[in-house]
Amino acid sequence: MKKITLISLFLIESACAPACTNLIVGKGASKDGSVIATYSSDSYGSYGYLFWQPGGKHQPGDMRPLYDYETNNYLGEIPEADSTYAVIGLTNEHQLTILETTWGGREELEDSTGLLDYGSLMQVGLRRARTGREALKVMTELAAQYGYRSEGESFTVADPDEAWILDMVGKGPGGGAPVWVAVRVPDDCISGHANQSRIRQFPLNDKENCIYSSDVISFARERGYFKGKDKDFSFADAYNPLDFHGTRFCEARIWSFFNHWAAIDMQQYLQYAMGYEDDNPFPIFVQPREKLSLQDVKDMMRDHYEGTPMELTNDIGMGPYEMPYRPTPLTWKLDGQTYFNERPISTQQASCVYVVQMRRWLPDYLGAIVWFANDDANMVPFVPVYCCTNGAPECFAERTGDTFTFSFKSAFWMQNWVSNMVYYRYVQLFPELQAVRDQLERDFSSLQPEIEEKAKSMTEAEARRFLSDYTYRQSGNMMDQWMRLAQLLIVKYNDMTQKQQYDDGSWKKTPGGNEYPVLRPGYPEQFRRQIIEQTGNKFYIDE
Repeated sequence: MKKITLISLFLIESACAPACTNLIVGKGASKDGSVIATYSSDSYGSYGYLFWQPGGKHQPGDMRPLYDYETNNYLGEIPEADSTYAVIGLTNEHQLTILETTWGGREELEDSTGLLDYGSLMQVGLRRARTGREALKVMTELAAQYGYRSEGESFTVADPDEAWILDMVGKGPGGGAPVWVAVRVPDDCISGHANQSRIRQFPLNDKENCIYSSDVISFARERGYFKGKDKDFSFADAYNPLDFHGTRFCEARIWSFFNHWAAIDMQQYLQYAMGYEDDNPFPIFVQPREKLSLQDVKDMMRDHYEGTPMELTNDIGMGPYEMPYRPTPLTWKLDGQTYFNERPISTQQASCVYVVQMRRWLPDYLGAIVWFANDDANMVPFVPVYCCTNGAPECFAERTGDTFTFSFKSAFWMQNWVSNMVYYRYVQLFPELQAVRDQLERDFSSLQPEIEEKAKSMTEAEARRFLSDYTYRQSGNMMDQWMRLAQLLIVKYNDMTQKQQYDDGSWKKTPGGNEYPVLRPGYPEQFRRQIIEQTGNKFYIDE
């Protein structure tokens, strides 16, 4: 058993912060037979919005400009396809979904001369492909032709029939086509990735379930990353070697997902997930102990390691109000020693979160729903956005606000405003937020069968307009509810007190119309005990 150390964590973290999480549920592992894939875009201060682009026909000679996904810097252009598909978020009109998490890998393999970064590959794949297998072909062929400029990346490529994980990394400056491998998630399994390559050994002669670049093994040998037999080759070990960062900050998130749902006992992998050993990795996919509902998957995106040794509400870091969050950076120093914070799935720096539901038994324009949350998933509801929507709702649209401009019309800013009121008095204020969040999600879920039955009775053109209007209406409904929640929180909990209410929500008032005396809850009991443990009799009153 080999222990993982904390070597060079600051260098690793600055090169590739462990930012995003993808969870995957095969169609045989979900309760309704849908393929479900999630994406938390945890981008440290970026403005989250819902991208939309219409499909269209293009003329010979038309070019597609490429922009860096993270900086928006212009990269160049490639010939446009003859026809392209409409995209909402990271799902296109044919229910194809492409998501990602970055793992970096060996620094010397990043190719700054390539033309396509990971975001460009995702967008071009969505614009040009109808299925996951088509997208894999488009993405890998374009990367080979024009060069891949990003660090190591894991992509989720999913459609209503199947889901794939594609791992890709370059060959260094001017190295040409990247090396990659893609494995299919079995229909009856769940999987995921979170900023660590998870494809280890893979079948070399099963083209139905595994495809890879012809030089993925030979290049590793050439660079000295691998010396064994082909059958023993591990993509992750060669191109993204494990360290404490990769286990405790990354693999632990997927372990937590599996720990909730896997049919096998995940406790056997706990020491690995906690970064204490590296020779006992858990499988890339597992069968669940029972089939997952859509709500189960949404709730997993709200995970803070509850019920595990990594839970965030069992030490002083949670603060007085038992907050299951920690400030970044992940590592910090004190008196010359290095320490770290836990990194759960749910994190305050999420700019937006997707839970995409893809259903083969429905026509494409009705089959895929992007359940969109414009902040940390724990702090906001998932709003239904049908993949046929003819534009992004105003509150989610790209130019409604930006990183530097607050707007009451922007879901990102409205929801962050509420979240940041709640974080620092979490145990007192979160129940108010949770009640509104959960009621909205219950309403959305209860309306879904009726809305879809109506859409089925319409022509396709009518259904597209109807579902678009429904998407806009529910997005507006969420914004109205969130504005009321924000007003309630500031009025009810102003100045660390609490105004009193009747069971129906009305304010308790004196006969003359003034408020009842406010409640003064003070610190939660657990924190009061910590004060006494630290100060002894300093604040004791002898009565």
